[in-house]
Amino acid sequence: MKFTCFILSILIFQSFTVAQDHVDNVSGPFETPQEVTEECLMCHDEAGDEIIASRHWNWLGSTLTDTTNTVESRGKRNLINNFCIAVPSNYPRCTSCHISYGWKDENFDFDSPENIDCLVCHEQTGTYIKLPTGAGMPDSTIDLLTIAQSVGASTRRNCGTCHFDGGGGTGVKHGDMDNSLYNPTEGIDFHMGGLDFECTDCHETENHQIAGGSHGSMAEGENLISCEDCHDADPHEKKLLNEHFSAVACETCHIPTFARQEPTVTWWDWSKAGEDRESQQNEFGKDNYNKKKGEFVWAKNVIPEYFWHNGTAEYYEIGEQIESSKPLKLNGLNGNISDSNSKISPFKVMRGKQPFDPEKNYLIIPNLYGENGYWKTFDWVTASENGMNEIDLEFSGSVEFIETEMYWPINHMVMTADNALKCTSCHGKGGDNRLDWKALGYPDDPLKRGTREKNKLIKQ
Repeated sequence: MKFTCFILSILIFQSFTVAQDHVDNVSGPFETPQEVTEECLMCHDEAGDEIIASRHWNWLGSTLTDTTNTVESRGKRNLINNFCIAVPSNYPRCTSCHISYGWKDENFDFDSPENIDCLVCHEQTGTYIKLPTGAGMPDSTIDLLTIAQSVGASTRRNCGTCHFDGGGGTGVKHGDMDNSLYNPTEGIDFHMGGLDFECTDCHETENHQIAGGSHGSMAEGENLISCEDCHDADPHEKKLLNEHFSAVACETCHIPTFARQEPTVTWWDWSKAGEDRESQQNEFGKDNYNKKKGEFVWAKNVIPEYFWHNGTAEYYEIGEQIESSKPLKLNGLNGNISDSNSKISPFKVMRGKQPFDPEKNYLIIPNLYGENGYWKTFDWVTASENGMNEIDLEFSGSVEFIETEMYWPINHMVMTADNALKCTSCHGKGGDNRLDWKALGYPDDPLKRGTREKNKLIKQ
């Protein structure tokens, strides 16, 4: 069976890698972390070029073609989000989670292998600390030699150091990735808690190219992963359940809720930042207000929102004119009931308010971090002027705030069949009505009116 063979291969692989260390291979001493990298590359001479060509290094996830057939790469480096907004002008703070040393401004040399941080992905002591505002540099008090000698295959702790704390804290950004995944129970995530998977067991890696990608940033043919990589297309004993596969993503049924142990942010309002008022902790022990960042709404055991999705999305481009009074979608999902490649998929929808220029009619990238940043001055005009100068985009001098939405896929915190959604979660009058059938494009509950194929709704 495909799944059983996969588990066996994992166990065999782990038996060769878990106990690996480099005590006899790494001698030091090291004055700087770059000296560690230099010694790593003496043996792993191909690794430098591999990493420099990777998405993790470039923070550019996909090559996309716009409406004018212009091909450009998109990723953290050049997209706007509704968390900490953008990387430009805020480099030392944002790049503390980059796999490099010293990306402090726009002049960082992406062709310099000596600045690759091998330790953040491979150290196994648990003592390696990158400074929160240090442009990727580690704390000067750590023992570089001991840490370098500990290196081995990447674990959840290596990956989670950045990915579980995205957006400024555990669970803030994703909702399905947080600190509960370091040592999860089976009830948090079956793969990691029940089967003790590491991240790389699913996100397979070859030549430092890590499989997988962010929401909708994937172009056709990229190195994606899916449940089918391990499971057959007909994994259920009941034929009726397998028939859902053409229209329903596996995650829709098998991740009934997210943020089960740690809460996640669902609303971030930058317009309220700068006010001199005390914050009160909510029922989860989290602050609802921060003078630097504004107001937050946190939620736990969140039911995802469901949309048709074909694996691609259209991103808001820096400088793009805002054409609607509705909340601005920073990444509009592609897919609909008529698209045979689309499936009903679960998402966390992050909502909030962020600065925009009402005269130029586009979003603002403010300078938040640094001596002249908003977090020091609490002056939106100055912060906006500095940030827009960084990207050579005109700023009118006016700042207002606009509501935005961002869609984050829910792929982790998978539950077993016993804890997955039941038929009545979505179907039947007396059910939970989890899915809004008419909003999804169906004439009525498919249990009553049939599938999209039967109703001849598929057009492509």
